[in-house]
Amino acid sequence: MEQMKENKMGTMPVNRLLITMSLPMMASMLVQALYNIVDSIFVSRINENALTAVSLAFPIQTLMVAVGVGTCVGINAVLSRALGEKNQEMVNKTAGNGIVLMAASYVAFLLLGLFATKPFYLSQTADAQILQYGYEYLSLVCCLSFGSFAQFTFERLLQSTGKTFYIMITQGIGAVINIILDPIFIFGLFGVPGMGVRGAAVATVIGQITAGLLAFLINWKKNDEIQVTRETMRPDPQIIGLIYKIGVPSIIMQAIGSVMTYGMNLILISFSSTATAVFGVYFKLQSFIFMPVFGMNNGLVPILAYNYGAGSRERFVDSLKCGIKYAVAIMFAGLVIFQAAPEFLLGLFDASEAMLEIGVPALRTISYGFVLAGFGIVCGTAFQALGSATYSMMVSIARQLVVLLPAAYLLSLTGRVQNVWWSFPIAELVSMLITVLFLVKIYKGVIRHIGEE
Repeated sequence: MEQMKENKMGTMPVNRLLITMSLPMMASMLVQALYNIVDSIFVSRINENALTAVSLAFPIQTLMVAVGVGTCVGINAVLSRALGEKNQEMVNKTAGNGIVLMAASYVAFLLLGLFATKPFYLSQTADAQILQYGYEYLSLVCCLSFGSFAQFTFERLLQSTGKTFYIMITQGIGAVINIILDPIFIFGLFGVPGMGVRGAAVATVIGQITAGLLAFLINWKKNDEIQVTRETMRPDPQIIGLIYKIGVPSIIMQAIGSVMTYGMNLILISFSSTATAVFGVYFKLQSFIFMPVFGMNNGLVPILAYNYGAGSRERFVDSLKCGIKYAVAIMFAGLVIFQAAPEFLLGLFDASEAMLEIGVPALRTISYGFVLAGFGIVCGTAFQALGSATYSMMVSIARQLVVLLPAAYLLSLTGRVQNVWWSFPIAELVSMLITVLFLVKIYKGVIRHIGEE
């Protein structure tokens, strides 16, 4: 086995290590959240139907992210563990096979964009304008998603080796390009013809393609801990199996979010299209709170996986405690913001009186579950790093399908849309209780035995 140099994930003090690796990721995630919000802010200036159309596209976009990020969770965990074990051959083959898997994922969404976009919208609404806006937006996002999948892959290879600073650069540049191009393409500035909702999609894919290409170039020039060749990209069933053993539960866990948003859209549109628009706006706004936690989480995954592979129980436990502490603090700040300024937040989207009437209680009610969600997100990361991603999947299924959607449906029968929002904190409470049970089990079965012969 080829000898490898010691990685900072095994030597740097845990608190400083987590901050060092997470801050660039958190900053880049905040920029990502910002451009998601700006995207919808510009679209809302067209009209409320345009905002509704983009909101209805969210389940497919969530599914795309689920496949990309879920596969990368598997790549990340397997590759980081191989780094901890100082197995260079495994590192290279994992990276090469990961690239192949993501190329196959793009082909799947290309086909979805070509053949499934119209049926998807027709299953939710019969409004002709919403259907037209939705097809223009979603078909383009799917058919040109190769930039998104390239960005997922090459950024996670950088993350796996602790080079998270470069991810801040790639995501930041992609996001800034999107923000700049949005008003130009949507409204037709500087001689460019106005494209409306389609312009928002064009701006998005250009930003993704730029970021993906930049992440590839940085890996090629700077990531000397990974060497990808034609040989390492030859499909290896064993490595693909290891990647998907961790990645598939993560894909399912995040894809459940797609099912949940689709179900919620059907429930809410029975009240009004405005209620659906509020739900879409909520998801854009909450990303500004959740994205920093996911960014911190992205910095935490390779630390946990590396120290698990290196047999360092103390560093593993200390890293997990730090992650929980920071996640809970961030989510508490989000709770305060949503409670104190819902009118201001909705006003960013040119909210009508009807949207404010529905949206203000929605934001306040849903945010009651934020702190519980922060705890669960970090614990789910620990389960994945330990190769027990099935626990995370079970918690997600319980929260979004077993509890949230049935609760939302039952509360909708009261005839008051305000009651539907209570399904979110109810679901977070139930999922936290399940998470604690799994955490106790995995501590007794795995964590306390890390480093033992």
